[in-house]
Amino acid sequence: MRILRAATVTATVTALAAVAAGCGGGSGFGGGGSDDSPRSLTYWASNQGPNVEADKKILGPELKKFERRTGIEVKLEVIPWPELLNRILAATTSGQGPDVLNIGNTWSASLQATGALLSWDRKNFAAIGGRDRFLAPALDATGAAGKDPAAVPLYSLAYALYYNKRMFQEAGISKPPATWDELVADGKRIAKDGKWGLGAEGGQLTNNIHQAFALGKQHGADFFDAAGKPSFTSDGAVAAVKQYIDFMAKDKIIAPGNAEYGQNQSLRDFATGRTAMVLWQAAATTFSADGMKPGDWGVAPVPVPSGTPGTGRQINSMLAGINIAVFKNTRNLRGAQKFVRFMTSDAEQRLLNKAYGSIPPVKAAQRDPAFDRKDTKVLRETLTKSAAPLPQIAEESQFETSVGTAIKDLFADAAAGHPVTTASVKARLAKAQQQMAQ
Repeated sequence: MRILRAATVTATVTALAAVAAGCGGGSGFGGGGSDDSPRSLTYWASNQGPNVEADKKILGPELKKFERRTGIEVKLEVIPWPELLNRILAATTSGQGPDVLNIGNTWSASLQATGALLSWDRKNFAAIGGRDRFLAPALDATGAAGKDPAAVPLYSLAYALYYNKRMFQEAGISKPPATWDELVADGKRIAKDGKWGLGAEGGQLTNNIHQAFALGKQHGADFFDAAGKPSFTSDGAVAAVKQYIDFMAKDKIIAPGNAEYGQNQSLRDFATGRTAMVLWQAAATTFSADGMKPGDWGVAPVPVPSGTPGTGRQINSMLAGINIAVFKNTRNLRGAQKFVRFMTSDAEQRLLNKAYGSIPPVKAAQRDPAFDRKDTKVLRETLTKSAAPLPQIAEESQFETSVGTAIKDLFADAAAGHPVTTASVKARLAKAQQQMAQ
């Protein structure tokens, strides 16, 4: 999933049942046409661009194009990331929701477990051109193993290391770091006089999870055992979380104020020359919106302990992205399938992924030269060589909440000058694991 905005996640679907009636959904479940006479669809799009209005400008002409071709009007609502999962979960319990919606790919198995989403079996995939059109890694994040996918890949993303060229030049650094030791050393050279080496969004639960998951892979930890049970207090998981917090607590390359960041503040610090590096997904459009020119910043793979990303255990990113799904009880199934086919067509995949700086999960679209730019090339190679999907289990959203909050609290400790030790990290993760068991 994309993490331009924080996702405030509730622990269970049932926790939302009490408020579901007060959540406004789309009109897709009633009066939106039928399979015999489809007239309209309601579409919940995730906020992919710098802001909601930018998404409306990008998507609006494409939805009109779909209407001209099919006669089906698409009623668009762009939902910010802090609201999206809660809105979706409320819709699964109330029945008041859209026909088609975007979901973060890390939520696929959790939402699949509600039973509210259409399963993409062979017949449904055939209606949109076939499963083979999509990249295998993107399909790995569409639902639980052994089950038909609950969604279809729409935008693929991975993390990269973005660096401010001028700040590097001023510090006498000639190339981006390839290992974590190099990143810390470079960050320390830069972190002075109100400038900082690395940015973070310590208040953003999903970003916390994404960073800890990739570091966990490098430490040989998955956060869940082979049976799908939480193993948050394993040596590798504890070491991964401590390494991430230590960028602030020990290495002093992240500003203490970043502990409260959760709304892209680290990107604005980067664009204004306060922070030299950020770990992010497809940041080019946001940098442009903040006044940066393409030549002002560079991009490199996220560092690894040593060697090269993709070799051995050198995973350096979670496999991020956005999937498109259909609510199973839509009254306009045929129209919804047509819309998914349109959005995943080669032409729309090229256009939309260019606009958002993401990578098409459709093979034919990915061959467009636009995705050979330096930044998109790094993202593409990371996706195919050194990214791994988060656990596709029903409890994944609870994982984001419990461990993401533990990391947020540890950042708060670091910002306040409290010691962050292996024992304190393990204690926070033990509490998160206990919450998962309740």
